[in-house]
Amino acid sequence: RGSARPPRLPPSTLGYRGLLIEHVREPGRRRPSGLPARARVAAGWLYTEEDARPVRDPGLEDQILSPTGPLRLTGFGPEFSDRAAEESERFRWVLSNFDFGRIRWPLRQVCRCAPLWEPAWWNDAGTVQWSNNCYNYGTNYRSDTYAQPGLAAGAMYGAITCAEVRAGAIADALLLAAKANNRCPKEGHLVALVVGPGWDFHWYRKGRNGYWTHKPGGTPATDRDNSGHLITDPRTADRGGYTDFCTFMVVMHGHVKVK
Repeated sequence: RGSARPPRLPPSTLGYRGLLIEHVREPGRRRPSGLPARARVAAGWLYTEEDARPVRDPGLEDQILSPTGPLRLTGFGPEFSDRAAEESERFRWVLSNFDFGRIRWPLRQVCRCAPLWEPAWWNDAGTVQWSNNCYNYGTNYRSDTYAQPGLAAGAMYGAITCAEVRAGAIADALLLAAKANNRCPKEGHLVALVVGPGWDFHWYRKGRNGYWTHKPGGTPATDRDNSGHLITDPRTADRGGYTDFCTFMVVMHGHVKVK
């Protein structure tokens, strides 16, 4: 962990991406000079928008994620700590193996009804990026609420399973397309649901050129998987800990409402 140069942070990957530390403003008090508004601790390094430096205690991240660390106060139990520790190790592997090479974005038009690939619009480092997640991006619906499947319809999922999240999406008017087999629909656009069992769900969407893009949480939208490769099929992409491919679905433009 003591390398002289910090590993580059990928723009967006699925799963754990380090510990996010944010300064919470108190009324009438300014942020101390020199203290960043937001920083991330990952693999023994502290990342800010300006630079990266080694953390003073290389064991800080492991201690926070351990069963005896602050995570125990969440009440999530030892399974959560064990999963967090596994995800931390996985992210160290991602940092060491992510392919940062430049990839030419294919311009062919295969899916004429699919949304445009507009990373500059989604990745504004502000309200759009931070307040819209994978479900917002997948449905191409900006709500600024970190939308949850089924919430707008009063039928939000009760557990992180394929069946529950899929049912919530159907309540929001997404159409089940289990046999789509990565083919573009004649109307609307194709999305794909995957799940990290008991941990999190994630959505991908198929673009006009036939390739897939996604937006992990409040991080930037990206056209790459966890290995840094373009995504031709979410079933075979590197999805990290999101091991369960659930289904393809279709978003009919103007039909869907998310919250």
